[in-house]
Amino acid sequence: MDVLKAAIDSFFNFPAYVMLPIIIFVIALLVRMKLKEAVIATIRLAAGFAGVFIAFGFFVGQISPAVESLMEIRGLDFPVLDVGWPPLAAITWSNPIAPLSIPLVLGLNMILLALGLTRTLYIDIWNYWHFALLGVLVNVVTGSLFLGILATLVIAVYAFKMVEWTAHDVLREVGIPGVSASPVSVNGIIPYTTLLDRVFDAIPGIRKIDYNPGKKKGEATDLLGEPMVIGILIGLVLGIAAGYDVRQLLTLSVNIAAVMFLLPASAGLIGKGMTPVTEHLRTAVEKRFPSRRNLVVALDTGILMHHRSVTVTGLLLMPIAIGLSLILPGNKVLPLGDLPNLISVMSLSVLLYRGNVFRAVVAGIPLVIGYLYIATDLAPFYTDLAKEVDAVPQGAGLITAFTDGGHHVRYLLLEAFQGKWWAILGSAGVVGLSVLTWRRYRRMTSVDELTPENRKAPTA
Repeated sequence: MDVLKAAIDSFFNFPAYVMLPIIIFVIALLVRMKLKEAVIATIRLAAGFAGVFIAFGFFVGQISPAVESLMEIRGLDFPVLDVGWPPLAAITWSNPIAPLSIPLVLGLNMILLALGLTRTLYIDIWNYWHFALLGVLVNVVTGSLFLGILATLVIAVYAFKMVEWTAHDVLREVGIPGVSASPVSVNGIIPYTTLLDRVFDAIPGIRKIDYNPGKKKGEATDLLGEPMVIGILIGLVLGIAAGYDVRQLLTLSVNIAAVMFLLPASAGLIGKGMTPVTEHLRTAVEKRFPSRRNLVVALDTGILMHHRSVTVTGLLLMPIAIGLSLILPGNKVLPLGDLPNLISVMSLSVLLYRGNVFRAVVAGIPLVIGYLYIATDLAPFYTDLAKEVDAVPQGAGLITAFTDGGHHVRYLLLEAFQGKWWAILGSAGVVGLSVLTWRRYRRMTSVDELTPENRKAPTA
């Protein structure tokens, strides 16, 4: 076990944007892509993912000082620090469940694929930590390794099905066939998204509202259809609230606008790199298993950042999240480290809303409220676990992660595995909403709405 853990630790010391392309390159060779094609596809994928990570890192570097300045000049005191996902990943990979989760989840994926119980091929091994985190938390609170492993596998199967049932939306909106978003932090909210989409459709007047920056190809038809313009506006609002002078204000605004350009551009490279690999992979699997058609590959959300509506939705929800954190009674978290992650966690939902930013933002508000309260509730737990692995930033008191630490489905399952009746009922509700998602998927595939004339190139 120690040798396996050491090997895994060494592997995961590579950045995700290095590790995943290595895996994809090996897969490309196994499915008999020509060496030149495999190399070019892998380099595009690596450069695209690196670009997304660099853009997000730069974004955090711009947003964090502004939020900290806002707290200082407004005299705000939030006892829980949002440090983002890294401490949660550190907690996960230091636990014995983490090395076990890789062969167990991968093996389960292969068994379900062979039996025809899923069409998802979950090759994004880095994001296995989302599954293992639940297992680690359950293991700690129950003292049972078995329950921890069971929780890991339960949430993994849940993610497999969400990946499978949303691939049509990715193809329709982004133009990349046979892929969907892998992190359970992203696809885990899809049953809720499905329900809200039905609610919007049932409300006269509301169902006709469609603010969709990603609808038109090429140049946007108005200013508010351009993510860079939204970036400028959000930068101005945040800078004014933070008390910035003119120089700081304009610098922040232009830098956020630059991120809104760089994210889609980097994501476009990911799509160009993955498309030939997924086509070869699907062909290889279908030759070996003729009945296993339409394979769906699970990848990180970088593939979705090419869509205008995705970036605009996340950007609009950021000041809303900060505003809500200031007025919600009982909340002790001001979104900071995980704030830009709203672009990612809402990305797949935006596609299910067909790029309608109005629906995505309205539906995102209850999600943000849930993130804040759950992240607040679990902060002492996360802090104790992070201290054990020396993952608490120097000088910090209580820590949490706004979105990853406040994920609704993971929280319900954590509480359900402790036998709490309300969480068991809530988990049953998620299963019920998942049935709605499955029916939506079946309806889409039965009418074959992705006919050639309905398919479109990736949205600029």
